[in-house]
Amino acid sequence: MTYSPEAFRASLSGISGILVTPFGPDGQLAPARLAPVVERAVAAGVHILTANGNTGEFYGLTTDEAVRAVQFMAEQINGRAPLLAGIGRSINDALTLTKASRAAGAAGLMVHQPPDPFVSPRGVVEYVKRVAEAGQGLPVVIYLRNDNIGFDAIEALCAIPEVVGVKWATPAPLKLAEAMRRADPSIVWVGGLAEIWAPAFYAVGARGFTSGLINVWPEQSMAIHAALEAGDYAAARARIAIMESFESLRAEEGNGTNVSVVKAALALLGDECGAVRPPGAWPLTPRQQAELAASLRAWGLTK
Repeated sequence: MTYSPEAFRASLSGISGILVTPFGPDGQLAPARLAPVVERAVAAGVHILTANGNTGEFYGLTTDEAVRAVQFMAEQINGRAPLLAGIGRSINDALTLTKASRAAGAAGLMVHQPPDPFVSPRGVVEYVKRVAEAGQGLPVVIYLRNDNIGFDAIEALCAIPEVVGVKWATPAPLKLAEAMRRADPSIVWVGGLAEIWAPAFYAVGARGFTSGLINVWPEQSMAIHAALEAGDYAAARARIAIMESFESLRAEEGNGTNVSVVKAALALLGDECGAVRPPGAWPLTPRQQAELAASLRAWGLTK
């Protein structure tokens, strides 16, 4: 299925579910292991599914593996939801991923903020312009994890014609409000720090949020989104409180357990997706594993 720019923009204001990348016992890509995760997310109605996001261990993959990941995820989703493809690393790697993602049928491109130690604000703008050009008209979403590039650069990024949205992944709602004020009103601003921060970002005008929880319990993410869209902040906060222990575990060890908790939860559900590659934390400690298992039982997902 092909998604129009308008349909993609509408979906972007929903939940952007970040899929894990499945590995086998040998540590190599194991596409079949992801199938039940995709089916669960699609059945729950998750609005957008993302390949090569941070929950997908993007920086733990080679560029060839990232190309394969977007290809098999596109095949498994099979047009039932828009696929957002993560793009990043060196500019040449980014262009390779852009071309492969377009060929695979991605509905849009999510550009990771370059982690280069010598990154410059105007260099980021040029980087995104080149990706957008290679995307040949595909909508582009900026994944902003560091607002220190400044409002001028953010405004310039939002002025790139192909840019339709920004995933704001820095805990600064007031800066988000100012960035929104300076940008074209058509830009969709998405909460990029998952369910926990979604109410604060909604309060200043963002819509939608990213989620790693959708790999495990997409129905809860959908309920939180529905409450926020209805303006029922109390209901949203109550549902967030239920899954807050999960997100707290993911934030441990300097966020090094972020993907580890998701993959460990999938294993407890019987949907094994393999280990987390270094430098992520793997396996969970006995205490972390016990707390995670208790949460899944409390949610009624396991016995």
